Parts: sequence; structure tokens; C-alpha cells
Amino acid sequence: MYWKKLTQNEIKETIFSALTKNSNYRDEIIFGVPGTFLDSEQFYPDAPFLKDSPYLSVLVNNPNHIGCHTLSDEPVEELFAGTHEIEKDLIKLCAEQLFKAETNSVDGYVAPGGTEANIQAMWVYRNYFVKEFGAKIDEIALVYSQDSHYSMPKGGNILNLQSVIVEVEEETRSIKQSDLETKVNQALTNGIKYFIVIANMSTTMFGSVDDVDHLAAYFDSLNVEFKLHVDGAYGGFIYPFTNLNSHYTFQNKHITSFTCDGHKMLQTPYGTGLFLIRKGFMEYVCTDEAQYIPGKDYTICGSRSGANAISIWMVLMTHGSAGWQYKMESLCDRASRICNKLDELGIKYFHNPFINIITIKNGYISRQLAEKYHLVADSYEFEAKWWKIVVMPHVKQGYIDSFLQEIEAERKALTIDQ
Repeated sequence: MYWKKLTQNEIKETIFSALTKNSNYRDEIIFGVPGTFLDSEQFYPDAPFLKDSPYLSVLVNNPNHIGCHTLSDEPVEELFAGTHEIEKDLIKLCAEQLFKAETNSVDGYVAPGGTEANIQAMWVYRNYFVKEFGAKIDEIALVYSQDSHYSMPKGGNILNLQSVIVEVEEETRSIKQSDLETKVNQALTNGIKYFIVIANMSTTMFGSVDDVDHLAAYFDSLNVEFKLHVDGAYGGFIYPFTNLNSHYTFQNKHITSFTCDGHKMLQTPYGTGLFLIRKGFMEYVCTDEAQYIPGKDYTICGSRSGANAISIWMVLMTHGSAGWQYKMESLCDRASRICNKLDELGIKYFHNPFINIITIKNGYISRQLAEKYHLVADSYEFEAKWWKIVVMPHVKQGYIDSFLQEIEAERKALTIDQ
């Protein structure tokens, strides 16, 4: 995994050069496009700082990145060919560097977020089973763990797919094999023939990572048709850098697609999800009715801001692979130092050493202290069982020290009371 970091001047030159290859609503005669530059009363095109702000310059120029640009060597929309090319480069970099795909073997696009990217995968595989195997909708089921993101039941609801929700072990957060077998066998008995399996490369609440090889081997052993999607919305930009032996790659023949989110670890703006899928599958969600769009549309969202793709590319180029690995390892080191203190205090928690999330079991920290430091509960409808810490760049060591001092004081006070 290696890509060279670029200087700020190199980044600016690349992006401003791309903008010159885009059409400009201000200078060109463009009659047929239902879009234009951003409102000039609020977004000043002549603001002096724009010459040093490539991201904001793209935002103001307002390129539309509708469609999936990796399906062809030709730009989907000639009006925005320059910034489309950067998005294609971004997809290639993430697929081949982060997830070890073969050269030019992956399609994808920058989605509005991980939720859409996960539902995009479900949509693709639902249509794949219907078209290739004549499947009926009620013969297709989603399989995911109880710790999976809420986009899974949301996607099932939207696409009218049944869900097989598998229990996890309370302490390890690993999928219960007995429950998986029981529920999948029941699904088969009930007429399910095709499975869309979701593997978590870091759950949102715990940072737990499913055993993808075990999941794939189990469904392989059933001799059923299945497709495996990886929800790496949280883990996608940290786990490949902290666990260099990860099996979550396109080298794994069972994995067909990935979701990643830039707006978590990459610190890019919201609206910067990423969907990656092996070539040959995006065609199953082509919207043929989009005849007025060159190249048609293959995404749920349709129109989307080109600035979002630019922001992800800028961050990755600013750090380079080595710089980004150091940053992610530093966050995990900080999380490990917290865990060492929790161990010393006898506090029960869950922590994946490759992820910067620590989840403390309820009863080992007061609700007042959890709320003071804005820890997140696993439920706000029922009594919380866990409280989550996420060691992000804004979580400074001084804040951590204060938190640990207060939790230690709580533990000592509890011991005295007992």
C-alpha cells in the first residue's frame, strides 16, 4: 500500500487544471443543463481566497458528478470531464491501494454517505439474483449481525427484503455460530434461496470486526447463492492501515463490494461516502429511463457534488499512504493507553486493537460522567448497556487525562462506599 504525498501546490495545480477541463457556466454558452453556478449573492465567485482554496473553488463551480464514471474510459458528462477524472483516480486508488484489487477491476462512486453505499450494494445484488437466477423478491434475504448499522434494516425496508439478524456474543461481539446456523436454516425452510451477506469491518458502536473468512466459508458450505458486501463505513480508512494482515481485501474472492466513509476517519465533509464493487455488477442497477444523461445513471442519489470527491482525494494526497498510516496508528496508540488505565481500574470494556473505539460496560461509569464527556450510549430508548468512546483527532491527551482521573475517583469512591 503506497502512494506518494503531494505538496499543497501540486494539489492546487491538479485541481485547478481539472477545473479548466470542466465547462464554466459563467464563460460558456450552455442552454440545456438544469444547473448553474452557485448563487452569487451568497457564494462569491471572485472572493480572493478562492485562488488558494481548490475545494471551495470546485464547490462554487458546482460540477455535477451524476452517474458512475468508472464504467467507461470516456467521461459520463463532457461538461465536467476534468473533475470526473479525479473521481475515477480516487476510486482506483482506494480499490487498488486500500483493498488490493487487480488493476482496473473495480467500479464505484462517491456516495452521499455509507448508508446509501450499503443500500446500493443491496440493490445491486437483489437485481443480480432476480436477473441471473429468476429469483423472486421473497426468496432473497439480508444476513447481518445485531451490531450492524441501521442502514441494513433501512435498506431491507426500502428494497422489500427480509432480514436475518444474527446475535453476537456479549463480551467478544463475535457472531454466534449457533444462532447463525439456526436462523439461516429456518430461512431456507421458509423458502429463502439467495443471501446478501453483510460483514462488518468495524461496527459503529463497538469497533468489532466480523470474521469474514468464517462467514464466507459457512455460506459456501451450504451450496447456496450468496454475495458478500463489506460495511467499512467506519473501518475503511483505518483498519487497512492498522492491520496489515487484514483479509478484508478484493484478494478475498468472496468479497464483491465495500462501503467506506470519508467523513469519519478522513475528516472530509459529510456527504463523502464511497462505494466500491467488482466490475460487471453496476450494470444491474442501470436506470435505462435516464436517457437524457450521457452514460445513464447507476446510483441511488443521481446528481451529486463533484466537490465531495475532490475533498477525499485532497486528504489522501495531503498525507500519502505513510502519513495516513502514522496518523491512524497514533489514534490506536492513544486508545490503547486509555485501555491500559481501564485495566488497572478493573473496568470492563470492549476494544478492537486495530480500531480507535472503546466501549465501556454500563455499571463501571456513572451516567453523569458519561454525559459530561459526551460518551454515546448503545440505546437512548432503553437502559444503556454500553458507553462508547471514539478517540478522534479532537480528543486531546489532556482531555483523556481529565476523564481518566475522574473515572478513577469514581472507582475509589465506590470502593470506599462498599
